[in-house]
Amino acid sequence: MRLKPYLLATLLAAAGSAQAADLLETFHAAQANDPVFAAARAARQAGLEKLPQGRSLLLPNLNLGANSTLNDQTVQYRGAFPFPGGNQRYNSHGYNVNLTQPLFRQQNWLAYTESELQVAQAEAQFLLAEQDLILRVAQAYFDVLIAQDSVRLAEAQKTAIAEQLEQAKRNFEVGSATITDTHEAQARYDLTSAQEIAAQNDLEIKRRALQQLLNAMPKELKPLGKEFKLEAPQPADMEKWVGDAESNNPQLAIAKAAAEIADKEVARNRGGHYPTVDLVANYSKTYANGGTFGVGSDVTGKSVGVQLNVPLFQGGVVNSRWREAEANRDRAKEELENARRTVATQTRQAYLGVVSGIAQVKALQQALTSSESVLEASKLGQEVGVRTNLDVLNAQQQLYATRRDLYQAEYNYLVSHLRLKAAAGSLGEEDVDRVNRALH
Repeated sequence: MRLKPYLLATLLAAAGSAQAADLLETFHAAQANDPVFAAARAARQAGLEKLPQGRSLLLPNLNLGANSTLNDQTVQYRGAFPFPGGNQRYNSHGYNVNLTQPLFRQQNWLAYTESELQVAQAEAQFLLAEQDLILRVAQAYFDVLIAQDSVRLAEAQKTAIAEQLEQAKRNFEVGSATITDTHEAQARYDLTSAQEIAAQNDLEIKRRALQQLLNAMPKELKPLGKEFKLEAPQPADMEKWVGDAESNNPQLAIAKAAAEIADKEVARNRGGHYPTVDLVANYSKTYANGGTFGVGSDVTGKSVGVQLNVPLFQGGVVNSRWREAEANRDRAKEELENARRTVATQTRQAYLGVVSGIAQVKALQQALTSSESVLEASKLGQEVGVRTNLDVLNAQQQLYATRRDLYQAEYNYLVSHLRLKAAAGSLGEEDVDRVNRALH
């Protein structure tokens, strides 16, 4: 279905096809160089640290303290028989070790369970970023291909119109055509030249967009091959895809985790009224080189016990945070419902995009065959005098426009397949490889 003038270029390009980049290779390069994906990878690593942070709230706290103090005391005794006082200067130093093990702290336990949800949320966000990278790479890749096709189509159309222009000039010179045919061909040639410039500019823009993902100018890209096949979604049941999306879509998983965290935040803030019980232990040792009457001392202290703390009044902040958490819980529930509806809509749109894409490609394939027949008939009709030069030019324009629409529909169909898998939460590298096999 490619243009015949492409035959030589295709044969020449085949020799260097081993150096051309395919979709899978481009995706791997983007994985290593895209800053958006790198930021998502770092965000995931940061999110994984929420679990040890939450676990630490349930584990003992051990603190070591030390001190060294210069003491300067003046003592004056009073009474019926006062003793003489005096000034004493001495140094004291020591250290202590404190251990605190939470026994009952409801807020800490709920914070730990929240950290598990935060880790799940971080994993879902990374999966979403990975799927988004696949879609961005595929879209940028096929944008470059359609831009290349547009340039080649414009060049081929310009060549064909140039031949038509030369024929019109020759026919005018021999008197078998009017000057109008020459002017029509010249106008169409100038218009195609402008379209060619616009297509070249668009190609440069699309290549730069792909460069942003790869941090390097893309090499020659492999186009669609002749083995390209149209495949309907499996299963061919839109609601089954919606059901899979509700179970596996990472956007929905993020919203679900956020709703559960908000629910636990209500209980955690309500726990601000609850007492806390801790096991506490202390070991201390103090040395003084000269105290009262100039006698040094060594003091060792040991203690262990259970400490109860009952909050009575904290200025109303606990109740305020409780009400805030309840409002945030209501918000999270509504956001979850919105995410569920959005995902369902996106899944149905992607499914219909694949189905309608198949129909569109088939229709354009038939339209291309018809356009080729119209062009051949118009050229033959011009030779026998039943068609004009303008008829041939219009047929040429229709043929090239149909070709471009067909290429665009093929690329859109492939991207729609990826979007459907992403909506269902199952898009991965194997899907990129499957699309990649459709390339030369």
